[in-house]
Amino acid sequence: MLTDFAQARAPRTAQADVCIIGAGAAGITLARGLSGQGLRILLLESGGLDYGPESAALGVGENIGAAYYPLEDSRLRFFGGTTNIWGGRCAPLDDIDFQARGWVAHSGWPIDGGELAEGYSAAHRDLGVDAPDSGAKEEGQWGAAALSMDADRFMSRCWRFDTQRERFHAKRTQDVLKAPDIETLINATAVGIQAHPDRSGLDHVLVGHAGGQAAKIKANTYVLACGGIENARLLLASNDVEPLGIGNGHDQVGRFFMEHPHGRLGRIRTRKPYRLWNAFRMRFPQGSVPVAPVLLPTPALQRERDILNTALTFKWQRNPAAGVPRARQVYQALKHQLAPGRGNRQLWHAYRGLRFAYARSLRPLLTRGLMQLQDFQLSVMIRAEQAPNPASRVVLSTAKDELGCPKANLDWRLGEQDKHTLRELAGALNDELLRLDLGALEPSPWLDEPGLDWPVDGTVGNHPIGGYHHAGTTRMSASPTNGVVDRNCAVHGYPDLYILGSSVFPTAGWANPTLTILALAHRLKAHLLSQRTADHHQVK
Repeated sequence: MLTDFAQARAPRTAQADVCIIGAGAAGITLARGLSGQGLRILLLESGGLDYGPESAALGVGENIGAAYYPLEDSRLRFFGGTTNIWGGRCAPLDDIDFQARGWVAHSGWPIDGGELAEGYSAAHRDLGVDAPDSGAKEEGQWGAAALSMDADRFMSRCWRFDTQRERFHAKRTQDVLKAPDIETLINATAVGIQAHPDRSGLDHVLVGHAGGQAAKIKANTYVLACGGIENARLLLASNDVEPLGIGNGHDQVGRFFMEHPHGRLGRIRTRKPYRLWNAFRMRFPQGSVPVAPVLLPTPALQRERDILNTALTFKWQRNPAAGVPRARQVYQALKHQLAPGRGNRQLWHAYRGLRFAYARSLRPLLTRGLMQLQDFQLSVMIRAEQAPNPASRVVLSTAKDELGCPKANLDWRLGEQDKHTLRELAGALNDELLRLDLGALEPSPWLDEPGLDWPVDGTVGNHPIGGYHHAGTTRMSASPTNGVVDRNCAVHGYPDLYILGSSVFPTAGWANPTLTILALAHRLKAHLLSQRTADHHQVK
């Protein structure tokens, strides 16, 4: 059932078994999984069924640390969330990403990768990337194996691409919007979370709208699924019972903000550029989804060099000294100047479709031809894991939004281990290229420059800063002294309040977060249903 809160005529009090705050991929997946189980589910979405500038403005904040994208552009605030414009990259985290690594401070999840196996299987099905012919049998012909790289030094993993446009948009989620046991409340922004005076749980959630509408939501279980910045913002701003914010008795909420920083590791001087590039180009296995291999350091190399799990890709492009090509300048300008309304998103989807078509048919042929030109080069691009850093954080501003809530500012900070990782990777890759007689890596000069911030280089690609991935701000931990939620995503000390999304990641690994977010949503669904069964048995 769909209700537009903007049309409410009087204050409202609502009761639910489960209240999910945020109708992005995580919230929608959880609501869908809980439907049909005899529960009353309330799904709150701050925006409408499509983009609106008024709701987008509620995400405005300042970047007070390293250079980053405008915060209101880094997350979309309407039904389906940012997956309405995502690139579809899907990959699970590696086993090492879940482990406590002695050389990576603050690393280690309180769960291991095996506990997400069922969730990952379900997430692959959700995104249409689990076909048995999806290329797994052919991966030995691609990437590091295709080049006979030392298997103790480098390995390859693959992104698989969800090719469904706007999979979580309202037009494709009518089962959720029409479910009789789910009330979806759009244009309904959570403006505060009210804890019980004894801090034993929540009393209610306050919901507001710019038109003056207000509501009080009471539920047996509450789930925050608003993204890495908004999850932290809501907890920090709800500070009447706990002065530092709900779940923040140990000053952990908002800390450890992580991204996947992008950049250029260097250029490869080689007589065999096509062989290197071809090993890692996007592929289209017969009857399957697109697949793109990446180069990763093995766990052994990570341990040996004290480095992070970082993905490298190979790109044939014009010499970056020539600057950003005119076509890309126009694209990037339009991308950031045009609002992500339906028409502009259709243009973006058409552009993405053309890129896929080009990669499928013309790109190998044209790239081989371009390799005869002198002003082009083979670059190694970085999609890096960021080391957990407690000083990298979301904080509240003194300024408030239209609903009277403190805005969120981002103080993103990179550390020495982040640059150390790249320097070590550059050395290890150079050694391997020389061993295989494939050329030599010329590292980017900025790797040895003083300072910890990375340059924003528009020639890197359409996303020159990072992947728009917000992780770590409500991290999972065994103890409240070093995190915000427990192994089941419940806020420490608040058994009725859960958090869902990449904000619970203690470490971000190399992989894009969406697949893992969905895996966690399926795991939380199973946990909530098992808790309900246990409660029923106790009542009997």
